[in-house]
Amino acid sequence: MNPRRKSRLKVVLSVLFGLSVAAGLTLYALSQNIDLFYTPSEIVNGKNDDPTKKPEVGQRIRVGGMVVEDTVKRDDKTLKVVFDLNDVGPSITVEYEGILPDLFREGQGIVAQGILIEPTRLQATEVLAKHDENYMPPELGEKLKEQHSKSGVSEQDLKGESETDRKMREEARQLNMQGEAK
Repeated sequence: MNPRRKSRLKVVLSVLFGLSVAAGLTLYALSQNIDLFYTPSEIVNGKNDDPTKKPEVGQRIRVGGMVVEDTVKRDDKTLKVVFDLNDVGPSITVEYEGILPDLFREGQGIVAQGILIEPTRLQATEVLAKHDENYMPPELGEKLKEQHSKSGVSEQDLKGESETDRKMREEARQLNMQGEAK
């Protein structure tokens, strides 16, 4: 090999090495900033009920679920709020310090982003509330549909459109008309 080829080979190899180091560092940085989405049931039981797929303590995650009634506790002196979040199974506790969205309330769907500080406790850095009455995180909606179909509840039942619901509304209308006629 002549000296000219050797110098070109060294330049090409050093450029390839530099590019591979840069790509590796970029992928490492991106992996540190990934927030995986979980439901409270998946945090406790693991994804697809696989205990090996639970999030680790210290991991950044997003959790979507419903705020459990009568669990919101506010600190009188600070902006710290603690509440429970669940889907169709077990609950987890969320701690948040800051101003909550205007639409945040018990019984409503939210998404909390933060760090898992205990196996069932999340230190949230951000809380997002739903925007309308029908909002629900897609993953949570799918889980609820699965649970309802297992228990024999149809989507029409959930929307109040089943035959039983229609009969009950009709009976209520007739009773109201009879009451107004008197």
